[in-house]
Amino acid sequence: MYIEPAFERLITSIYQGPLEEEPWQQFLTELSEQMQAISVTLVLNPPSETGRGALRVVGGRTSEGLDNYQERLFAMDPFLSLKPGEVKTLQELITDDDWENSELYQLCMKPTGLYDTLGVDIHVPDEMDAGLRVARGKEAPTFEQADRDLMYAIVPHLERSLRLHVRMNKIESERALYAGAVESLSLATILLDEKGSILSMNRMAENLIAREPEVRVEGGCLMLGDQATTKKLQHLIDNILAQRGSGEASVVEAMRVHRDGDFADLGVIARPVPTGEWSEGKSVPTVAIFISDPEYGAEAPVNIIIQLFGFTPTEAQLSLLLADGLSLDEASEALGMSRNTARTHLRSIFSKTGVSRQTLLVRLILKSVAQLAD
Repeated sequence: MYIEPAFERLITSIYQGPLEEEPWQQFLTELSEQMQAISVTLVLNPPSETGRGALRVVGGRTSEGLDNYQERLFAMDPFLSLKPGEVKTLQELITDDDWENSELYQLCMKPTGLYDTLGVDIHVPDEMDAGLRVARGKEAPTFEQADRDLMYAIVPHLERSLRLHVRMNKIESERALYAGAVESLSLATILLDEKGSILSMNRMAENLIAREPEVRVEGGCLMLGDQATTKKLQHLIDNILAQRGSGEASVVEAMRVHRDGDFADLGVIARPVPTGEWSEGKSVPTVAIFISDPEYGAEAPVNIIIQLFGFTPTEAQLSLLLADGLSLDEASEALGMSRNTARTHLRSIFSKTGVSRQTLLVRLILKSVAQLAD
């Protein structure tokens, strides 16, 4: 079956769209050229009373015109009556006189030479409602059946691409949430591929490598401490990769990295990254390395501690200092108060939390969700 090169380029750009830095930029540009349009708009989220929505626009729109449309004139759009999957022109929805006298035309379309529009709305079940608009000038040829046929032909492909876009956004949102939670716990995280080479790392890992000579990257691989320590790390990674390849149950490996001086050892956990049945490819994370530096522990915000436990600001500051390893004498000195005053605040803290020992208080603070708010 022969496929026109122009149509093939269009379909290719549709499926490439979710992967672009500016989604569907190439598709909108390609469609604009093929349909001899001044402007092409992909409506990803229609404007409403509760928000400006999300529009991807190529050509023929002024920022002022877009602002007017997204803030209030969207309510006058004749395409609001369009049924999903139905391709129509503006001229089929409103008379020329009514259109030319409308505020929408005068403020949004006329300043950039736009006049008629061919549009279709796309309903992606349980996901989103989108739309595609192709606009021409007043002196341009009217839209013909061939233009409609092209729109009808690309709608199923665009719907699938939009569905992929939504799914990828959900995955990215969840990834960002979990990554933020890990960073709040001050865990350096490094992801490795199936060969043990570094794929990516979070901000905590970058900072750790920048300040800590015992953690470094050489040839794309993670190095810890001396040669013997790095060899032990590699052994842990090899074990995980071997068990993954053989289908054995997942294991978690742990080790410590000794540091000179009075610095506490680094804690290291290596574990397999859960994968789906069809998770293949050279850029798929296979092993996750978590590194904890006791010298850089997570610190919960004072205002969150106040909300969680009903502490006063002073009580919250005192509890955080104790959780950070300070003695009561050291904490009272840091806060500029006497030991007796600190003990009074501590008794109030015990009363509000229901614990009776300082060690239990420290455990309560460190295990609370407050760490995730940092």
